[in-house]
Amino acid sequence: MSFKLTILGCSSAVPDLDKHPSSQLLNSNENLFLIDCGEGTQLRLREKNINFQRISHVLISHLHGDHFYGLIGLINSMHLLGRKKELHIFSHFELKNIISSQLQVSSTILNYPLFFHEISKDSEEVIFENDEIIIENILLDHRIHCSGFIFREKKYLRKIERENIIKYNIPDFYLNKIRSGDDYKSPTGEIIKNKQITKKARSANSYAYCSDTRFKKSISKKISGIDLLYHESTFHEKHKNLAKKTGHSTAFQAANIANEAQVKCLLLGHFSKRYKDVNLLKNEAQKVFKNVILAESGMQLNFKEIIQNN
Repeated sequence: MSFKLTILGCSSAVPDLDKHPSSQLLNSNENLFLIDCGEGTQLRLREKNINFQRISHVLISHLHGDHFYGLIGLINSMHLLGRKKELHIFSHFELKNIISSQLQVSSTILNYPLFFHEISKDSEEVIFENDEIIIENILLDHRIHCSGFIFREKKYLRKIERENIIKYNIPDFYLNKIRSGDDYKSPTGEIIKNKQITKKARSANSYAYCSDTRFKKSISKKISGIDLLYHESTFHEKHKNLAKKTGHSTAFQAANIANEAQVKCLLLGHFSKRYKDVNLLKNEAQKVFKNVILAESGMQLNFKEIIQNN
């Protein structure tokens, strides 16, 4: 079982040679979710030896170029390399028209099914769910409609010690009840406490991705207790007026959100090219919230380690 995040790009609008436009890959038990797809994303995937044909879902936060200009290239490469598996894209509705037009003018008929799922611009809701994970959208405050995303693993079942199954002669039909936390009542009426026969399940992980947004205090309630929060930090606090004007946040503001939400760890990204040393932003954030990580292109984060360190 794994829950890992790979940073493919963490710059703001203008591409940077070492930071690259916005894109991340979340590996949830070998299900790959691509979050935003800035220019050059497929090259970053190749650099990390990630087989992008395994990506099943793509989530696009908004339609500024640094967050989706790499998508048509990725879609086309998947086609040229013989993809057959369906691909699901979650975005605001305009993206379907953009991609459809690009495919049409190039006379490209894809080898695989491509499905678009519209994200609401005015409500927060579950946009995807399977047996292992739930994904919700977050309404952000940018110059155009912009959505963040919350990824929550579903609660893991407790583990039953095999020797206890034999010891108490527990029938198969009772096992799922016990895994879910029930005590066991034997045929003789004896109550065996759940903790006597099971091991604690590993904690379910959670991740919040807050892409381009002005400081929006209400986000804190939505992401309360999240393991890892990615919050854009385009500007230093001395440029907070510019941040508000352009629909962005400062590192100090991102840290306030993290502190208010009591998240375990804050990941800063979407850095303006004007800052040659982004440690300036980290230092600013740590005035409010201590556990801060600066995003770096190619960085891989294991949630198990994040939780253990907190």
